[in-house]
Amino acid sequence: MYAVEFTAKIKNGTIELPKKFRDKVTDSVKVIILKEEPAATSEKASGRDIVDKLLTKPLHVKGFRPLKRDEIYER
Repeated sequence: MYAVEFTAKIKNGTIELPKKFRDKVTDSVKVIILKEEPAATSEKASGRDIVDKLLTKPLHVKGFRPLKRDEIYER
């Protein structure tokens, strides 16, 4: 089994196979459709918020140094 990946627009419920793959894909195939959702919709649906985003992809700020334990309690 091998994978073929391409981007296509659906026209009347049909996905057209690109010409370069037509001679290689002639029998039955397994189809998996992945559609990206707009950011606002996917966040609400999954319950993700800004904290979840920052935990998975933290911001890197030049010169940032986390506070030490003693510094936290001095405030």
